[in-house]
Amino acid sequence: MVEVDFEPIGRRVVVPAESTLLEAARQAGVSLSADCGGNGTCGRCRVRLMSGELTQPTGAEVRRLGKLLDTGWRFACQAKALSDVKVNVPLESMRGAQRLQLGGLQPDVAIEPILVGVPVALTPPTLDDGRSDMTRLIHALQGATLGGDPYYDIAVGREAPVALRQDHWEGTAWLRESEVCAVLEPGRAPLGLAVDLGTTKIAAYLVDLSTGATLASAGAMNPQIAYGEDLMSRIAYANQGEWKAAELSQVVVEAFNKLLAELCAQVRRSPREVLEVVVGANTAMHHLLLRLPVEQLGSAPYIAAVSESWDVKARELGLSTAPGAYLHTLPNIAGFVGADHVAMILATEVYKAKGNVMALDIGTNTEIVLAHGGKMVSCSCASGPAFEGAHIRDGMRATTGAIERVVLAKNGRLKIAVIDDAPAVGICGSGILDAVAVLYRAGALNNRGRFEPGSPLVERDSQGYLVTLAPGEQSGHGRPVVITQRDVGEIQLAKGAIRAGVECLLRYAGLAHEDLDEIIIAGAFGTYVDVESAMAIGMLPGLPSSRFRQVGNAAGVGAKLALISRSERSMAREIGRRVEYMELMSQPGFTEIFAESMLFPDLNASAAVG
Repeated sequence: MVEVDFEPIGRRVVVPAESTLLEAARQAGVSLSADCGGNGTCGRCRVRLMSGELTQPTGAEVRRLGKLLDTGWRFACQAKALSDVKVNVPLESMRGAQRLQLGGLQPDVAIEPILVGVPVALTPPTLDDGRSDMTRLIHALQGATLGGDPYYDIAVGREAPVALRQDHWEGTAWLRESEVCAVLEPGRAPLGLAVDLGTTKIAAYLVDLSTGATLASAGAMNPQIAYGEDLMSRIAYANQGEWKAAELSQVVVEAFNKLLAELCAQVRRSPREVLEVVVGANTAMHHLLLRLPVEQLGSAPYIAAVSESWDVKARELGLSTAPGAYLHTLPNIAGFVGADHVAMILATEVYKAKGNVMALDIGTNTEIVLAHGGKMVSCSCASGPAFEGAHIRDGMRATTGAIERVVLAKNGRLKIAVIDDAPAVGICGSGILDAVAVLYRAGALNNRGRFEPGSPLVERDSQGYLVTLAPGEQSGHGRPVVITQRDVGEIQLAKGAIRAGVECLLRYAGLAHEDLDEIIIAGAFGTYVDVESAMAIGMLPGLPSSRFRQVGNAAGVGAKLALISRSERSMAREIGRRVEYMELMSQPGFTEIFAESMLFPDLNASAAVG
């Protein structure tokens, strides 16, 4: 056994010799970035050896780190501890406290509670009336259910008698259809939890189920990121064995419980008062949470094991809610268009569209829906994690020190805005998009995404052409923060995938850009993206800005709607049945459309549109 000391965090852990530093970090609770799942290709888990002995550098480290190896830099996923070691973890290698988008525009809906509260005042037992506590309760509830005789399971049988006796045989029985899920003290409203389980982020909302009011909200990074940034890496990890699949579910449940405890503490309530949970997630996240088989999601034709909405006892997954609480999952549509897409459609009310409306939920996987002629057709674009900062040389998530805005000043120099006004240590998605758009407008990039050497903004080092956003003397780590030619290529791939999805949906429906009455942009990245920058590089069609609407975390709002309204939950099921899925790879000419979508548009043409 060896001890690994992570500084400046100050966390230490004892692990078997020859464990990778990434494995040690996971055990120590140190949130290292590992976007590639630990195969040495993303370069995000860099650490610096301070003392001790590690295994010899791997080929991946030699290729990516070069001379940095001489100064102790290693990839945590590749380096194995041979002795007690101490390593320094730089800020840019940490999954820090990221800015998370929790808010979203919520339509007005009538509150139609999933659970019905029935006040009860029971006659205490006597020597002449020896009925059991639960028999008394069930008799008092006769005729009060939504269908069938009232019943309860063993978990409620363990808790309800205690609650009734503590409250002198009075309380409120909360029923889900005919099932008694809990008995709370008189006048105590039950709580609900709505969760948007994303590939990268988790957003959670604590709701009063009687009024529909959101009492508190909080967000966290999806801890599965430590097992791979993209879905395919996590699917591959889960397929290595049943216990590894269980591990991926367990870390998410633990994150849920931490968020639940935090939210309840804010309003001085107990997680045991949460009687209903609704989760919206993409198909892979849904399957991993519920421990459903995911092997078939890793290869064509990418078929879901379960597409219908599901109800499962929350305690079966390990959630610290009331023992009788249920977890409801919204329906999936296809292998890569899941319940989060249904929630987004529900919240934005795209299903009600009279004209031609397109809605995009931009993320690691971008889902797009086009509503036209009373129909809805959706597709999924593998936009990748570039907009989360992955695969970008100085990329990082939207946390302290990340460049989030880039503009061209009147003097011809680049001007940056950094989250929390801290010294720059990297650049997040919105900043990357801005930077590429600014460089293209300034003539530093041509329409094929190649740097123009004649531009005063373009420099050259041993690796090739680049543009400096923050010089080393002004950065938070002493190294310049730059945009490289490879970074531009990553953005082209991401924006090309999204634009190809837009174009294929329009062709499928026989529509032109100008036929779109509205484009809705949802998701965390969609909240902060500058629409003008997105149009400048061709990620979005060049249309008047009045046709665009940014709505925030619509998937989280949709989960809340399904939590507080029977009608909305029913509509979510209807949406799951109505949406037609379009597989992009099977569309005629997709390869050509994608290649063309990677190019930057003619600036004169795009300027004329605005």
